Amino acid sequence: MGVVHPAGRAEKFVPSRPAERESARAATPMSPNRLAAESSPYLLQHKDNPVDWRPWGPEAFAAAREQGKPLLLSIGYSTCHWCHVMERESFSDPAVAAVMNRDFVCVKLDREERPDVDRIYMTAVQALTGQGGWPLNVFLTPNLEPFYGGTYFPPSARWGQPGWTQLLERIAGLWRQRRADVESDARRLAQSVRGWVAEEGEARVKPAAGELARADAAFAGAFDPEQGGFGGAPKFPMPAFQRYLLRRAARTGDAQTAAPAVATLRAMTRGGIFDQVGGGFHRYSTDAQWRVPHFEKMLYDNAQLLENLADAVLLTRDAELAGALSRTAAYLTRDLRGAHGGFFSAEDADSLPAEKAGQTDDGSHAQKSEGAFYLWTAAELDAALGKDAPAFRARHGVEADGNAAHDPQGEFIGRNILFDRGPSAMEEPAAARAREILLARRARRPRPGLDDKCLSAWNGLALSGLSRAFMAVGEPGLLSAAQATGDFLRRELASADGRTLNRSWRGGTRSGEGLADDYAYVAAGLLDLYEADFDPARLRWALTLVEEAVRRFAAPGGGLFQTAEGGAPELIARALEDRDGVEPSASAVLADAALRLHALTGRGELRRFADETLERFAAGAGERPLSRAYLLSVLDRALGAPRTVLIAGLDLPGGAELLAAARARLRPDVLVASFTAATQKDLSDFLPAAAEVRLGDRAAVYVCIAGACGLPVFSAVELTARLDA
Repeated sequence: MGVVHPAGRAEKFVPSRPAERESARAATPMSPNRLAAESSPYLLQHKDNPVDWRPWGPEAFAAAREQGKPLLLSIGYSTCHWCHVMERESFSDPAVAAVMNRDFVCVKLDREERPDVDRIYMTAVQALTGQGGWPLNVFLTPNLEPFYGGTYFPPSARWGQPGWTQLLERIAGLWRQRRADVESDARRLAQSVRGWVAEEGEARVKPAAGELARADAAFAGAFDPEQGGFGGAPKFPMPAFQRYLLRRAARTGDAQTAAPAVATLRAMTRGGIFDQVGGGFHRYSTDAQWRVPHFEKMLYDNAQLLENLADAVLLTRDAELAGALSRTAAYLTRDLRGAHGGFFSAEDADSLPAEKAGQTDDGSHAQKSEGAFYLWTAAELDAALGKDAPAFRARHGVEADGNAAHDPQGEFIGRNILFDRGPSAMEEPAAARAREILLARRARRPRPGLDDKCLSAWNGLALSGLSRAFMAVGEPGLLSAAQATGDFLRRELASADGRTLNRSWRGGTRSGEGLADDYAYVAAGLLDLYEADFDPARLRWALTLVEEAVRRFAAPGGGLFQTAEGGAPELIARALEDRDGVEPSASAVLADAALRLHALTGRGELRRFADETLERFAAGAGERPLSRAYLLSVLDRALGAPRTVLIAGLDLPGGAELLAAARARLRPDVLVASFTAATQKDLSDFLPAAAEVRLGDRAAVYVCIAGACGLPVFSAVELTARLDA
């Protein structure tokens, strides 16, 4: 496929002559460009570029066909560091923009709003180059078939890469001279992509416990026993790994299975990847020791890690992890939550250094540096903490000249990335007081940029994280936050009947049709919220979303497509949700929700969907467990005996003690339901056995399997014994 590698060898980039640059400026459109009417914060970051950017959509596709030009599709997200770099170096340059505008129809896309588009073209670029990432720059025929692409390109040739303008001119020349060959190669690549994203030909097997045993061995082999985590640098949190190991250990009673997950969570919360002052996790660690993070903070990471911390606390009763849970929840509710109850998407890695506070920020990132908001000099800490500074510096690894183990961009010189050596140098109460002082000081610095769009899917993850955190530690504020998020989703992102979801909401305006992960994550979050507050309306909506997701997205033979039938007709492929990335696969999440609802309602169609999904993907989960960890959790549930614990008369004497016993341990195969006299009828719509229970003068609990409930239990001790049997 020689035509799809137009970059060839890296040649020296020769800049345009001054006269050509003047002509180029005259040829570029006046800002703002066509992105000015968009709502995505990422697209709006590019609205003043001299590039004639268009949003992804029919107008751009028609322009490419009418003008006979290839499309240049550039995909990123608002907190992407290298997206900012390329925007500053190339997309803001009028001479570069003139070449782009002359030879291409240029399209900008927010990957968080359209992960379905990103998935297809990321697959193509990975096939062509062996790697992926953002910004993702892909060249397409007018039929939207990819023929070349890559990630970040420098403005002039370096690091073995061609300069961006050099690449543009070479591709444009190939298009003019050998268009038929380019289109032929693009058709072949598109056909391959269709097969890859649809997992064509994957073997179906009956799920068995052997898949789990193989997965346990694979996770143990990938674990880094020295530093925690899986694999070497860079290290990512990989929440689905931790989730599987924690829940597997809880079901089998084998504490060793959970050890890698617990050690990883502990290493992360002590490392620089955890914001030691304000709480919450950064995107990933650039080193193997979790010390030097990439500083952006994403809702999806923190929501999933909050849920993992809740599971770990229930499993281990570890006070250090409980503290990390509280600090992560504090970050989410303080810095990522809007007054409307929804959660924003992310905070940027880059910000203005404190010494530039008050300077005009033109939005170009030209004056910003990575991590500026989070770094400290030793002198700053001494001034803020006074007599407590030496102990704090000792506990948090502070050095006089800075402590960054590596600093490829030269942005951390003389500054410290805080990590935690533990309370031996400074007791926790004193450290907590010091953190409060530093948090107040830091609040006066220029903040990183905030991506203030609210995505249904990621708010569904937050719903799960907050609900499970509440059930683990009992902090009422966590429940209030979860309830507000559930109400926000129902009010702002769902149709009046609750059957459809929009993808995104920003400033009162919703946009985009919901994708499979929106339905799956929100349904799962509602089930967790139901177990936290026992409002039957949560169950009703969760069941509606599961049914609607199966109707809209179900693939023949199990699993979900990312997009609904006919929902995105321009796509060259309809991708299957078959594996986990930084977010879990929608197929696995919905299968898990279906199993939980089946245990409650006994509805056979829910179990059938889950079983078909497991049969379709189980072989791959056994062979490639690191890509399907969430599905392995679902398989573990399915091979067990899912139970419903029904508390009758929660508001009666003894009800609180029974609920505490039901929540006392991590029991992933148990769903807790409850009713009072006021809610008994509503719950009976989902659990018919509830209608047959007569309330007495004391709370009672029933353990139900497949809709059949045992004799009532009245004491917490007896309930614990029955659940542990």
